Amino acid sequence: MLKIYHAKHTRSIRVIWLCEELGVEYEVEKIDFSKAYRATPQWRAISPLGKVPIMTDGDLTMFESGAMVQHILNKHGKGALQPKLGSHEHAEYLQWFWFAEATLARPLGEIVNHAREFPDAQRISTVVEEMAHRAMACLQLIGDHMKNRQYLVGDAFSAADIMTGYSLMLANMIDEVIVPNSIGMYWRTLQSRPSYQISIQV
Repeated sequence: MLKIYHAKHTRSIRVIWLCEELGVEYEVEKIDFSKAYRATPQWRAISPLGKVPIMTDGDLTMFESGAMVQHILNKHGKGALQPKLGSHEHAEYLQWFWFAEATLARPLGEIVNHAREFPDAQRISTVVEEMAHRAMACLQLIGDHMKNRQYLVGDAFSAADIMTGYSLMLANMIDEVIVPNSIGMYWRTLQSRPSYQISIQV
């Protein structure tokens, strides 16, 4: 059985959400996300960088949420939640799948990390403003793409929407980031999925 080391609001939401969508059995171990616990030898023995999520599948241990999602799809998905391999839609799926983490989540994460690591007096407002500007440009791109669409790729919900959904959740939690109205319907659609609701309540 898959074991997911999870902390609230972290990228492990993506993995739990996917397992719920596919009906894959999994076990959750909740992690103390405090800085002190994440630095302990106990946790570093499992997660060398001290980050969450970590997922184990038998003797396999993984530390990157996007890779976990794709591993679960490959092993358990039977073609679900992604377009046909080699198709144009699959290429578009891969683009949005990785855009969600490599391009959109990156500036969002920098804002969160900056606030976590530095007290108010030491925060550099120009750094936060620049990261927020980058994030909002990404969000606008998604909003423009979603015009007259329900999901990112074709007519079907896919794992690219799961990857992006977490990043949208994070964006909505950051005061410095203004999420454009053009994303509103898409975001509400993702939030309405029962599997998403389960993932954020674990």
